Amino acid sequence: MSKLAITDLVALPKTNVKMPRLGFGVYQSPPQTCVQSVTTALKAGYRHIDTAQYYINEREVGEAVRQSGIPREEIFVTTKILRTTDSAKAAYESLVDSVKRIGLEYVDLFLIHSPGRKASARRATWEALERLLEEKKTRSIGVSNFGIGHIAEMEAYAKTWPPHVNQIELHPWCQQREIAAYCRDNNIVIQAYCPLARNRKAENPTLLAIAEKYQRTTAQVLIRYCLQKGWVPLPKSDNPSRIAENADIFGFELEGPDMEKLDGLDEGPKGAIGE
Repeated sequence: MSKLAITDLVALPKTNVKMPRLGFGVYQSPPQTCVQSVTTALKAGYRHIDTAQYYINEREVGEAVRQSGIPREEIFVTTKILRTTDSAKAAYESLVDSVKRIGLEYVDLFLIHSPGRKASARRATWEALERLLEEKKTRSIGVSNFGIGHIAEMEAYAKTWPPHVNQIELHPWCQQREIAAYCRDNNIVIQAYCPLARNRKAENPTLLAIAEKYQRTTAQVLIRYCLQKGWVPLPKSDNPSRIAENADIFGFELEGPDMEKLDGLDEGPKGAIGE
């Protein structure tokens, strides 16, 4: 495979938007900690920050971006609307509120956080996202935790299809192979949340052996695994040294047999940890 670098970008379908291939997540990063964590991440070379209404730290992400001194166009900011709704107007107002909270002229990617139970609510919320996109308050739109059926149903009404991104849980124990293959086949960029499996698998013998072989941390192996699978990983940490360490994954490459060993750890649905 071609050599990877922290500056690598991935093109989003049917747009001129390019997204950094390595992201930084802020799930469960308390507001008082979030500004410092994002600041540390930006100093370590990350240029892609992933937040959400649910995380209650959108404002702090925006503050860190503004304080960084890095040109706005060099930083990619993602957020997510918490709930789908049958009211496109209410959804649109919620989206605009997020952009205002973040305090930037636009966000780079806005996702529906989860599909909910109603197709009508998914449609109305997507229509609100399309309006936001038309008004250039976001540069791209997508979904999170969507299955094949959820995405396929959108094709009948969406002006923007396929969604530019589907963000799903992905790591060796939860590979979601069917939806991952569907996204690849339809040119939907796959973002991987929980790529470190919340450190719950750090003592796995296979993972430990691979980490020892490359003289890397288990977290570095897991992030590198995601990159080599073609996913966009969103590792999260509030520990400054680990934030930097998790970005230092471009000086080695997992060999084919080791990728296969990690592939062999898949536990299907029971391997999911959940956001």
